[in-house]
Amino acid sequence: MSNSYKLLIILLLTFTMLFGDGCEAKQVATVNYNSKLVVHYINVGQGDCSLIQIENKNILIDAGPNDAANSVVNYLNSAGVKGLDLIIATHPHEDHIGGMANVIRKFPVKIMYAPRKISYTEEFNDMVAALRSKKMKIHVAIVTGMEQVLLKGSDYELKILAPLHENYDEVNNYSVVCKLQYKNTSFLFTGDAESPVEDELLQKGSDIKADVLKVAHHGSRYSSTQEFINKVSPKIAVISCGKNNDYGHPAPDTLTRLREAEIKTYRTDVTGTVVILSDGQNVRRWQPEHVY
Repeated sequence: MSNSYKLLIILLLTFTMLFGDGCEAKQVATVNYNSKLVVHYINVGQGDCSLIQIENKNILIDAGPNDAANSVVNYLNSAGVKGLDLIIATHPHEDHIGGMANVIRKFPVKIMYAPRKISYTEEFNDMVAALRSKKMKIHVAIVTGMEQVLLKGSDYELKILAPLHENYDEVNNYSVVCKLQYKNTSFLFTGDAESPVEDELLQKGSDIKADVLKVAHHGSRYSSTQEFINKVSPKIAVISCGKNNDYGHPAPDTLTRLREAEIKTYRTDVTGTVVILSDGQNVRRWQPEHVY
């Protein structure tokens, strides 16, 4: 991405994604906008994958499930990604790290963060093997005192808000929760953090207010309490989930809370990939002028 406020990006989002419903999604889009920050909530079916592009930096949070591994790489290529300055694996579940090894092998990566939680699964072992092949290691994401700043630029800061310790009962609650502040706009990424983590953040008084919320755990009933939503007070919420998934995501109660709070909500199972732009003062969803 250019440092200029006048940005013309041509995203050739030509890719095929095979999900549980067997559908194919193909896009060719031309994007014109006035923005230095672009956040892509990539449609990976039942999973999570977010790409942040700001000030010539590319940051990837999660990489979707195994069956979206090639689609994620294709999308990154389409978005002009040549290398990743930072990758975050929020927690070691297949629907978040299934495509991570493929990403690590295909792109130069500067640094990786993940919680101190090991998983004895093929996808976790494959991710570790990919890191070792590049002589990289995982940096532990945890907040023991001051919030951990991962990246900082002239106008932005990305910091970790959770996990707050290393003794959670559920793997989901080890999720890396992070906040991106860009001038007067902010984005909150929550992984699959459930209500116990939300309560911890509220009790700690963490700065969770954000303009855009990536709704935790695909909108499940175990996350997004009323108190948490009220505190975040987002203008936009994004739910990443698969069409006709087996888990009933997003939960009706979650959708009701978002609707009653008058939060504009986008779902990847309904609209596909969601792209949010920020000029530092306002956030808005980018919608392609031409989709073929």
